Amino acid sequence: MSVGKSVRKPWLPPRWFIRLAWSMHRRLYRTSGGRAGLWRPRANGWGALRLTTTGRRTGQQRSVIIGYFEDGPNLVSMAMNGWGAGEPAWWLNLQAHPDATVELVDGQRPVRGRAATGDERSRLWARWREIDKGLDAYAALRPGETAVVVLTPRPAAESGSG
Repeated sequence: MSVGKSVRKPWLPPRWFIRLAWSMHRRLYRTSGGRAGLWRPRANGWGALRLTTTGRRTGQQRSVIIGYFEDGPNLVSMAMNGWGAGEPAWWLNLQAHPDATVELVDGQRPVRGRAATGDERSRLWARWREIDKGLDAYAALRPGETAVVVLTPRPAAESGSG
C-alpha cells in the first residue's frame, strides 16, 4: 500500500435491503407485463435481462433478472449474489442444466450458459471493471472467485429444453 493512500472497504447496503430491491425490481417487471425492468446495455454500462433456468433440484422453470453486457453475440453476467457469500441459485441451476432462455427488451433468445476461463475470463473481467470501477473491491467481499458467466446463443430448434 502506498503512503498516504487509505484502502476503504466498499460500502454495501444491508442484505435485507438488497433482497428488497431485487423483490421490487421483479414486482415492477411483473406488474408492467414485462414493459419495465429490462434494458439494453448503455455505452459504458450494463443492461438488465430476464434469465429462465431449469431448477437443479425441482426441474421447474426459475426466472431472475440479472445485469449483463454484450460481447459479440454472447451475453455476459457475473454470478455475484449481490456480492454476498455463496453462489446465486440461477448460477447453480445453469451449472446443472446449461440450456436456458433469456428475455431481452427486443424478445426471447435460447442460450447455453458456461463459466468463462483463462484469457477469456480475464478479458471479460476487465470489461466489467470498465463498467464498474469498484468491481475488484466488491469481489474481495466474497469468500471465493466470482464466476463470469457467458450466455452463448443456441439454435432455436434446441430451445424446447430451456
